[in-house]
Amino acid sequence: MSEAAQAQHTRVGREELEEQEKKLRERMSKIKHKVAVISGKGGVGKTVVTVNLAVAFAKKCNPGKVGILDADIHGPCVPRMLGMKGDILRVCPLGAFPATGPLGIKVVSIDFLLPDQETPVIWRGPLKTSAIRQLSDITWGELDLLLIDLPPGTGDEALSVMQLIPEMDGVIIVTMPSEVSQDVVKKAVMFARELNVPIIGVIENMSGLICPNCGARIDVFKSGGGEKMAEELDINFLGKIPLDPRISEASDEGLPFVISRVESPAAEEFMRIVGKIETFLTKNYVKTERAQDTGEKLKNNASDTG
Repeated sequence: MSEAAQAQHTRVGREELEEQEKKLRERMSKIKHKVAVISGKGGVGKTVVTVNLAVAFAKKCNPGKVGILDADIHGPCVPRMLGMKGDILRVCPLGAFPATGPLGIKVVSIDFLLPDQETPVIWRGPLKTSAIRQLSDITWGELDLLLIDLPPGTGDEALSVMQLIPEMDGVIIVTMPSEVSQDVVKKAVMFARELNVPIIGVIENMSGLICPNCGARIDVFKSGGGEKMAEELDINFLGKIPLDPRISEASDEGLPFVISRVESPAAEEFMRIVGKIETFLTKNYVKTERAQDTGEKLKNNASDTG
């Protein structure tokens, strides 16, 4: 390929990318709040937290106003936990649309595009970035909240999502009480700060085992580690989700815990955490609107004096 042809190819590719990003910004502009859920490591129950937070929010919102973007390319679990295995994305000339789960929750996942549950995704970085871009480029419609379930770690996929989605309202950090988990999860906090994304707070998952028979609490993985980490890093502590065997059962059955066990300590804690997240988002939304209004007024004044 000649130098002129290479330059033309590069220019066309750049223009296509810019057009795709413009379209993504337009679609995302209809979403009031966009929040990523991250952990820095696997095994802390991040997806369980994401799914149950989405359901808890959906119980408070109008139907169809909450969405989940399952950005975990290699281990997409959101459809299973919402009882949506086998669902597909709707596609028409106007674009692709999310699948709809319980309480009208809109869901997008790579799982909906795989031929079966056992098919692995064996892709290198550029292909995964392209897939994430396409998963994000969905006609979500008007949402009050979009939760993005990021894959573990701070690598390509997490970075791509955080840089791709415009005007992210913040991130929720999920950890568990053990010191090993905290050491790794702290990297996720630094990751968010490096990208200048607000940190909404820390959730300590698996915080003590609640016996389903007698209600006694056993600190299997210690307790208080998430709260201690939040204090050390000067970020909000949102709450502790108890370790309850029924949470695992509900996830396997595709019935979110906050629906199936409404009166349990874990479900009640989820609802308290949702209240704290709502307070953070409302304050930031008002603050952002004021800043935008001030910027618009300054711009108009400059035009008038000019």
